[in-house]
Amino acid sequence: MQQIAIGIDLGGTQVRAALVGTRGEIIARAEERTDAMAGPERVLAQIKALADGLVAAAGAAAPVGIGVSTPGPIDTIAGVARDIPTLAGFADFPLKAELQKRFAFPVSLENDGIAAAIGEWQFGAGKGLDNLVYVTVSTGIGGGVIADGRVLRGRKGMAGHVGHMSVMPDGALCPCGNRGCFEAYGSGTAFTRRAREQASACTGTRLGADGGTIDSRAVFAAARAGDELANRLVDEEAGILGRGFVSLIHIFSPEVVIMGGGLSHEFERLRPGIGRCISDRAMPAFKDVRVTRAALGQNSGLIGAAALAFLTRNVHHGPAALAAAL
Repeated sequence: MQQIAIGIDLGGTQVRAALVGTRGEIIARAEERTDAMAGPERVLAQIKALADGLVAAAGAAAPVGIGVSTPGPIDTIAGVARDIPTLAGFADFPLKAELQKRFAFPVSLENDGIAAAIGEWQFGAGKGLDNLVYVTVSTGIGGGVIADGRVLRGRKGMAGHVGHMSVMPDGALCPCGNRGCFEAYGSGTAFTRRAREQASACTGTRLGADGGTIDSRAVFAAARAGDELANRLVDEEAGILGRGFVSLIHIFSPEVVIMGGGLSHEFERLRPGIGRCISDRAMPAFKDVRVTRAALGQNSGLIGAAALAFLTRNVHHGPAALAAAL
């Protein structure tokens, strides 16, 4: 009988669930809008209902476990959500224990960036590699690291908050409260903010013309149409990402940097600028590190959460190589 696991991707906007097979294939899926302001009991009820629906659809197959990917900061060693800003009531909340009360099979909990890194490592662009850095570039910037064939978790399981390394002393205010973070400059939110500010001061651009919305999609569309400001904004974004990636390459020495998140949909346009930055700024021994787009797209975290359930099962049921990966 085919082994399956449940992956849950809990976000402030949506909670998504999937039945996933051992090859990373999604067998069935369900999602609904997160009732983010209703508190933990309601959100846990949403997770339970989605998972139960998938189990019922699976018929005779029993999941080996459930993996839950959630925004941080989250102490995955203690299983406690320290403070999830997009979910009301999830401050010092014993998330893993409360989830385990609701399921008969093992529950695993992971930060969303690390879960996505696991997904790409096991089934995506990093399959077969021992060293990779995953970076999601969307509303914010997050990530996860696989080093020497193991998931890098660090103290309290909170490693990989790559968006909050400082890139500019006393720079722009970041949502985390610090100033000058990589996220404050390289995220999709920061990219959109720069576009709006510069478009308002530029008479020679079609961005925002006739009251049109200025967002990342609009900027890339205008760039493809030859808009000078839009192309300059895209090149600037590629340079910001490239400089951040160079730092990560120097710190972790990965075989590949995998870019996911909303802006990764425009990876081909960003790739040349990112590559030039690595060529110009990386030390000679690091210039050959590849940067590629996430192969699993928006499902990296969802599949990674399920992969975590498989990996956790293998800790107790062999083989030793997969156990060591945790």
